[in-house]
Amino acid sequence: MAAKLLETGDSCTSPADSGKPARRVRVPAYLKKIYWWAYVHPNAVRVFEREWLVNLILFGNYSALRDAALAEIGEQAPGLTLQVACVYGDLTPKLCNQIAEGSELHVVDVLPIQLQNLQRKLATDSGVSLIQRDSSALGFADGSYDRALLFFLLHEQPENVRRRTLSEVCRVVKPGGKIVIVDYHRPARWNLLRVPLMALLRWLEPYAGDLFGNALECYLPRDIQFSSVTKKTYFGGLYQKLVLTR
Repeated sequence: MAAKLLETGDSCTSPADSGKPARRVRVPAYLKKIYWWAYVHPNAVRVFEREWLVNLILFGNYSALRDAALAEIGEQAPGLTLQVACVYGDLTPKLCNQIAEGSELHVVDVLPIQLQNLQRKLATDSGVSLIQRDSSALGFADGSYDRALLFFLLHEQPENVRRRTLSEVCRVVKPGGKIVIVDYHRPARWNLLRVPLMALLRWLEPYAGDLFGNALECYLPRDIQFSSVTKKTYFGGLYQKLVLTR
């Protein structure tokens, strides 16, 4: 079965469907204003859908960070898995190979162009559901997913959107389920990239500084208890993997 692309106005016909009518998904203004060059403009996909370029942007750490995230998902992930936001590179095709037979992978993104790009990268028999949704208003039923993955999404969001996204992801992952987050982290003082990178991100990605100044955990919803929270940093503290278990 080919990847199913469910765009604006479609509802997810899966156990994750809340049963409520799907609302029209609007592209956030901040995304069109700040990240048009990376995700929104048609040329963005043509420029950035190059794994060597993704690896360069992450200073050679893409494969290690991708594999660290996938290791947390497991080799035969049962039930429903949610990936929040499309990713340049081969993360999702590799994730598809780790979904157990009879289980499902859903990928949500607010931009149709990103969903269409991902559809082209997936095997015709992947069976992945690609759904246009805003990460801060997923619309899925409570506790409908067994696990969720967020790979370099949160640093691109304003604080209020980041908080709502985390609240939504925590809401739709069932108790006992796992949430895997890979993103930027405040680098160690000795990291030579610390000053120039922070200056560059302040220009290109103005919300990324939040993760340099605050622990990612401070944006988690306070009304949800986690049975475990583990963190590991990479490349002199520049990147982090945060694993939450409901």
